[in-house]
Amino acid sequence: MSRCGMDRRQFLKCFGTTAGTAVAWGSGLMAGGSNLLSGGFGSLLRDAAAAGNSAQVAVASGASAADNVRRAVDALGGIKTILSRGDVVVLKPNIGWDRTPEQAANTDPDVVVALAELCLSAGAKEVRVFDRTCNEPRRCYVNSGIQRAIETYARKHHAGDSLRVYHVEDRKFQRTDIAGALVLREWDLYRDALEADKIVNVPVAKHHSLATVTLGLKNMMGVMGRNRGQIHFYLPECLADINRRIPSHLTVIDATRVLLRNGPSGGNLEDVKAVGKIFASADVVAADVVAAEAIFGLKARNVDHIRKAGEAGIGVADPSRIRLVEG
Repeated sequence: MSRCGMDRRQFLKCFGTTAGTAVAWGSGLMAGGSNLLSGGFGSLLRDAAAAGNSAQVAVASGASAADNVRRAVDALGGIKTILSRGDVVVLKPNIGWDRTPEQAANTDPDVVVALAELCLSAGAKEVRVFDRTCNEPRRCYVNSGIQRAIETYARKHHAGDSLRVYHVEDRKFQRTDIAGALVLREWDLYRDALEADKIVNVPVAKHHSLATVTLGLKNMMGVMGRNRGQIHFYLPECLADINRRIPSHLTVIDATRVLLRNGPSGGNLEDVKAVGKIFASADVVAADVVAAEAIFGLKARNVDHIRKAGEAGIGVADPSRIRLVEG
């Protein structure tokens, strides 16, 4: 059987299942619209809906990815509102592909290092950086630039005991029940993610041939073991289930460069657009809602996994309950 080879009937048998502030988001980058990405936030903000949950999403723009990260996180109140001294933090970027930073299939190394620095500045006991890759792990870690960037920072700042980038190990995936699951009642999940005090989810924003876009929710597939291709039969529900079991405490979406076509692996620089944006939120669904529309011109209701996660209570998917702040 192929790596992704499980038919619908096998899937069903395996899992025992049956089938804020409102903002004028504009038409998104792909449509060339003039919207929140061009600034002018003051004229877009109005009172959040009084009823129901709300969420805040920060957006920062500029030439420096690291500066954008710091300004976006500061706009949310600062890293110390999210992390506590002594926390063990998993910093979960996308390192899934044997691609260079310029090809925009993985998270930008400068974004990862900036977040590692913020976590350590908040007194994190340990910051762990890893991803379960799709291509050969060593090539992904090296060619993404993330391994070298983290190791260089750790040496320079004598943080070797508290900041590590490492490959996942099969022995550390453990069968885990998912309470309240829509579909995925159990799965093999990475022990380091399960045991962490905080999860900082650091996806790159890009097109995805099956999921339409990949942002924060989908990035958490990197903590899954076994044959992840199996979950594509019920991808929206399964992504909601994974994010319920291992929630992100902070999601920072890297839109420094965006792969607009032929994702998730890409490879052609003509498919990449320099955007120079960072989106950050304590609510992974809200972060995905804002980034999906701002970058790709996609309403959350038209991206199945974002809509389903909102309906499942994973986060806020209603734009009228999302407050946008400029970093």
